[in-house]
Amino acid sequence: MAFIRKPTTMGAVLPSGERLCRAMVDTIDLKRTTNVIEYGPGTGVVTKVMCERLLPHNRFFAIEIEPKMVGVLRRRFPNQTIVEGSCEDVEQICKQQGFGTLADGGGVDAIVSGLPWASFPEPLQRGILSATMKVLKPGGTLVTFGYSIGRLTPAGRRFARLLPEYFSTVSRSRVVWQNVPPAFLLQCRR
Repeated sequence: MAFIRKPTTMGAVLPSGERLCRAMVDTIDLKRTTNVIEYGPGTGVVTKVMCERLLPHNRFFAIEIEPKMVGVLRRRFPNQTIVEGSCEDVEQICKQQGFGTLADGGGVDAIVSGLPWASFPEPLQRGILSATMKVLKPGGTLVTFGYSIGRLTPAGRRFARLLPEYFSTVSRSRVVWQNVPPAFLLQCRR
């Protein structure tokens, strides 16, 4: 029902499938990663996989804009930091969480995102991407996913065109057909 009420903040009718979630987390080398953020964890399906894989030296927090989902996530993951807020404010949130920003010598190694990019207006897409560049370290990775059908929407096509403006490399995976709806990963390296 949340998707129907707020389609620009809820990205899917159904949570992402296990195979897609594992594929997202598999793209991150947690042995060489210190600071990890999750954008838009929703019900926490990617969060669950991430928490299963975190190593003792990894630091992690998630940013969720929907207050009801924040409550669900905090109950489901009581040992993790779930921040209620907008990903456009990631720079300030990183400072509050002790990750720092590029400006102060800190930053983030990897970001996994469940945001519904293909339903966002351009100012929001650009706002989040610009904020991401203030915290993502050189060589850092943003991994997100899109639905095959999203490539047909104007916002989805625009998002695909925007990514090379912000990242040095953008690669798309094969379609994960086991996900409902079928999805693909976008791995974006700074």
